[in-house]
Amino acid sequence: MNEVLKAMRERRSVRSFKPDMPEKKDVDAVIEAGLYAASAMGQQSPIIVAVTNRQLREKLAKDNCAIGGYGDIDPFYGAPVVLIVLGPKEWKNRVYDGSLVMGNLMLAAHSLGLGSIWIHRAKEEFEMPEYKQLLKDLGVEGEWEGIGHCALGYYAGEYPKAAPRKANRVFRAE
Repeated sequence: MNEVLKAMRERRSVRSFKPDMPEKKDVDAVIEAGLYAASAMGQQSPIIVAVTNRQLREKLAKDNCAIGGYGDIDPFYGAPVVLIVLGPKEWKNRVYDGSLVMGNLMLAAHSLGLGSIWIHRAKEEFEMPEYKQLLKDLGVEGEWEGIGHCALGYYAGEYPKAAPRKANRVFRAE
C-alpha cells in the first residue's frame, strides 16, 4: 500500500505521551510538513508557534483547562511539544487553511513514529492579552486567531487502534 495512504489509515489521536522531548530534527520535519499544507488561493497564511519551553507549555495547559472548565488536568496528555496553528483574522479561509496545516502536522508526526492529538481552545487563548503579547514578543505582527494545538511527542503505552468505519458515509453521483 502507498505509504501516504497507509499513514492516513493508521494515524490515531494519542492520549498518553512520554515526557521525553522528541529530536529537534523530527519536530522541524513535522513543522515543515505543516508549512506545505494546501491553502486557499495559495496564500500560505497560517503560522505555527512551536512551544518546547516547559514553563510556557505548562501555562498553556493551565489556561486551556480554565477556558474549557476542566479543572486541574493536562489537556495535552503529557506531550512535551505543542505546535499552535494560527490564521490571520482578516482571512476568510483561516480555519480551513489552518485545519489543513493541522492534518499535515499529525500525519507527519505519525510517519516519524511520533504521537499527536488536536486540542481545541487556541482561539480563546489567543484572544487573551498575554498570548497576543507572546506573538508580539516573537515578532508576529497583526491579528491572529488560534485554530488548534497539535500536541506532539512519543506515545506511551499501546498505540490506539482504529475504530470501525461507520457505514453509509459515501454517496456517489455517477
